[in-house]
Amino acid sequence: MAEWHATVEAVGLAMSGDREAGLAALMSAWEETREADHARRCVIAHYVADLQPSLEDEVRWDELALAEHAHVADADLAPVGITSAAGMAPSLHLNLGDGYLRQGRRREAEAELEKGLQQRHELPADGYGDMIRGGLDRLRSRLDEATGEEDREA
Repeated sequence: MAEWHATVEAVGLAMSGDREAGLAALMSAWEETREADHARRCVIAHYVADLQPSLEDEVRWDELALAEHAHVADADLAPVGITSAAGMAPSLHLNLGDGYLRQGRRREAEAELEKGLQQRHELPADGYGDMIRGGLDRLRSRLDEATGEEDREA
């Protein structure tokens, strides 16, 4: 758990609302990781993405979080109380899909939404799970609206 200490503290700081200090702490925690620290890198990248000033950087960090997640097993996240690596995937797909949609990359956004929806059964039956399920539903609505706008313009 010692190796997770800086990561957990950095995430807490980022979630406290102090974006600048949170980002600095997360980047410091990132620098402490090794290439094989996929779980820590996934968690850090997931939170770093939300603190980026540009959409391009946000999407790049979301892509990185998802790439790291591909190498994460349940036991890797247990030290921070995440019991299912698969349960984290819908959130990662949601964030990346949202970023893609805001970039105008509708097809990529739809693909990420579908991946998130396919894994929504992995979400816990709690407030976090409800929040992510709601986010997936809202992304679906936004994509439907974007498709409708394209149809009207055609």
